[in-house]
Amino acid sequence: MNLRMAEEGKEYIIKSIETDDEELDAFLFSLGCYSGEPITVISHLKGGCVVSIKDGRYNIDKELAEAIFI
Repeated sequence: MNLRMAEEGKEYIIKSIETDDEELDAFLFSLGCYSGEPITVISHLKGGCVVSIKDGRYNIDKELAEAIFI
């Protein structure tokens, strides 16, 4: 399942990131968002969701949330 379907407040492990954009892959990697890392959805918003990765919180749009599989 992807992040859009995740429950708020529950920790998940990232299984894969499915995007064709290499810049986006590099950006996510710099945030610590890659396979094997834990990720928590803090809240769902109309345009995406707020996630916690390592020690940071990030607001990601719905297209990106749909590309991150947990």
